[in-house]
Amino acid sequence: MKLIDKYILKRYLITFSVMLLLFIPIGIVIDVSEKVNRMIERKAPFDEIVVYYGDFIIYFANLLFPIFLFLSVIWFTSKLANNTEIIAILSSGISFKRFLRPFLMGASIVCIFALLMGFFLVPKASKGFLDFRNAYLRGGGYKTMETSDIFRQIGDGEYIYISNYNFLSKTGFNFTYEKFNGNKLVEKINSNRIKYDEKTKKYSLFNYIKRSVGKNNDVLESIDKKIVKFNFEPDELTPVFYIAETMTIGELYTFINKEKKKGNTRINAYLVVLYKKYSLPVSAFILTIIAVAVSSMKRRGGMGVNLAIGIVIAFTFIFFDKVFGTIAENSDFSPLLAVWIPNIVFGLLAFYLLRNAKR
Repeated sequence: MKLIDKYILKRYLITFSVMLLLFIPIGIVIDVSEKVNRMIERKAPFDEIVVYYGDFIIYFANLLFPIFLFLSVIWFTSKLANNTEIIAILSSGISFKRFLRPFLMGASIVCIFALLMGFFLVPKASKGFLDFRNAYLRGGGYKTMETSDIFRQIGDGEYIYISNYNFLSKTGFNFTYEKFNGNKLVEKINSNRIKYDEKTKKYSLFNYIKRSVGKNNDVLESIDKKIVKFNFEPDELTPVFYIAETMTIGELYTFINKEKKKGNTRINAYLVVLYKKYSLPVSAFILTIIAVAVSSMKRRGGMGVNLAIGIVIAFTFIFFDKVFGTIAENSDFSPLLAVWIPNIVFGLLAFYLLRNAKR
């Protein structure tokens, strides 16, 4: 590694770290000012508040790291350009492509770090952060889990449906259980109410009607109440909407495969979380190339113009990321394509800007 590589790489990593250290405390101060009254009203314990803000730092840094990275690269590259250091470097015979190498080395370090954080550390922080917000900060009307029209596959050829479910009382309404042998229905159970008993780990079915399909005649059983043991837990019926964000990469793959078999209607939301664990770290390379291409030229307006352009591009990237992620979660649009569209679009922009910067 040459001296110029060490110089630029050092500036890259230091500026990015300083940017994080500057903005995270600002984020904490804003969050405290907005939430302190509700914390007092809900009597949130002080030790849980301390843990919450520890998780907040990791969650906040992971969420906005593309913006921090982009602005930090524009900042120190603009300083290099204003001090005519870039002109001196390129005049010495170093090509723009060679000049870009230490930036890509820095992006590689950030990418690997973000990848490992997203796989193992961020899920734990997300769980603490989101659980605290649900317990103490959000209003009672905020919906955190699926409670109506729940359809699940609980085994090979076994399906259940619940029209409405109350998580607190462990009670569901208009319950249906169907068992198939191949494509043939062999058993069906209907009940207008189902309630889970945590002590016995069994379900009470009220107005129980069972139909066993025979070769010649069907057998009907009807009683007011029947105790039945099913091979599913209530928590499996209605996982919180953000559950995928709280899982490590291995747990997430296992969970998604399990939910696909159950026919979970929110599977696209879980896939978006999975694919973002890979796409966001890769964006470090794309945003670094765009930032260098935009700020490597000395402009009449100085660093302020470069930062203004950088802020517009960074927030446009975040906008694309959020919009296409939401579209994939709530439609049949491919989650893989939705997650990678921002990288594809801005990758083409990076290629275009890089070609013009070389000239």
